[in-house]
Amino acid sequence: MTAVDALDLAIERHLEALRTARRLSPNTLDAYRRDLADYGGFARRHRLSEWRQASQVFLDAYFAWLARRGLAGATVSRRRSALRGFHAFLVRNGERSDDPLADQPAQRRERRLPHALSVHEVELLLAQPRPDSPLGLRDRAMLELAYASGLRVSELCGLERPRIDLAGRLLRVAGKGDKEREVPFGRTAERALRDYLEHGRPALVGDPGRGRRGSARLRHDAVFVNAQGGALSRMGFWKILRGHARSAGIATRVHPHGLRHSFATH
Repeated sequence: MTAVDALDLAIERHLEALRTARRLSPNTLDAYRRDLADYGGFARRHRLSEWRQASQVFLDAYFAWLARRGLAGATVSRRRSALRGFHAFLVRNGERSDDPLADQPAQRRERRLPHALSVHEVELLLAQPRPDSPLGLRDRAMLELAYASGLRVSELCGLERPRIDLAGRLLRVAGKGDKEREVPFGRTAERALRDYLEHGRPALVGDPGRGRRGSARLRHDAVFVNAQGGALSRMGFWKILRGHARSAGIATRVHPHGLRHSFATH
């Protein structure tokens, strides 16, 4: 086994420990895996002879290489944080006697707040979906609910029908660490969601007698679905949001988290 093969195996052990001990979400684990794989690729290209002996000088060379690539400061800081956790794991498990990053202070970076839309911009955005089609009903319900509840995009896309109490206007949401919480929403979002669930979603997933895909009905509880009837992805939501923001003539770049920040601001 080469040194880099051993590094890859150590990274997988570290990720498994994060998954079981800290109960990180799959998306967070994927981000850690990508960051550590980038470091593994650097070690492979530079023929690191024994990864347990990777020195502070070697790690400084890696961070300098990241900077020369023109990566954003936030990306470099995230990879530094991932490597700090990885080397601390190696020391705790007796696979290294020292931590080359232990004495280096964590990089501080300015945290940029997401752009919050004005009330007028939100009104323009919410007016874009056309309620005369299943996709329009979906988009209106999705945007109204996102604004009314402040859900994260992953929570919105992962929402399932049994977790919605329309009469009580409550959502049961599994957030970070699988912790469930109740999230209230208003009457406008409730009406939009009810219209979508009664007239839009059945046409998309193919409920018999109601939609155009009755012969190939998709059986799942995802509330928000794509044009093919499958569960909507986060990227799908981002594209929908961007399209409606463009139609509304909103000049600033609208991000999913910006809608959540608008909920907290208004």
